[in-house]
Amino acid sequence: MNRPAPRIDLFDVRPEDERAFAFARDLRVIEALLFTSSGPVEARALKPHLSKEADLGALMEALTADYARRGVNVMKAAGGWMLGTAPDLARVVAGPLPEARKLSRAAIEVLAIVAYHQPVTRAEIEEIRGVSTSKGTLDVLLETGWVRLRGRRKAPGRPVTYGTTPAFLVQFGLDAVQDLPGLDEMKGAGLIDGRLAAGFAMPLPSDDPSLREDEEALEPEALDFALSPPPDEDDSDTPDEA
Repeated sequence: MNRPAPRIDLFDVRPEDERAFAFARDLRVIEALLFTSSGPVEARALKPHLSKEADLGALMEALTADYARRGVNVMKAAGGWMLGTAPDLARVVAGPLPEARKLSRAAIEVLAIVAYHQPVTRAEIEEIRGVSTSKGTLDVLLETGWVRLRGRRKAPGRPVTYGTTPAFLVQFGLDAVQDLPGLDEMKGAGLIDGRLAAGFAMPLPSDDPSLREDEEALEPEALDFALSPPPDEDDSDTPDEA
């Protein structure tokens, strides 16, 4: 199998055959690490296993090109790389699966608001949506693993703030939350009416895990009460929604 030729560093004084050998070995190491990982592998997890002079950018470029024609591709997701089924073969390998629980319209709206406006509180979500939001809706998103509790807002009542997780990025094939479509892209796809109010804008999303100035860390016991009791809980919003 022909692999792309290694990119030679002019400041690498090793013989060319030695550099080619190191490049080939590093490719095999990365391939093995991606194959055995259950999720995206970040650069910081790869580098300790590579040769000292390894050019990770060139290695990933070569490995991605090598896998591009296979049934499994190298994909960027959640700030790292992972192996995944080639998009055109997704239907071929998708066997009979249990019926997935579909998110309600309310849950989809809340997920979008969390993704674009994080860190965001439940009250802020309700203000953006214009309707009340049941705790059950947020609980469903927490259970999916796509939304997490970030911290508490430094405000009266110390409300919990919500943000997205790496699992959200993997689920939707995003390398970073900044890859979410912007206003122009949504208009082009027909998802937003072109006749918008003057001054309407969409925030630039950020999932930086660091707490903001107006946030404080969650106390440990807060996690014990993150989810509502399952009995009589509904993932739809309260009856007063429109």
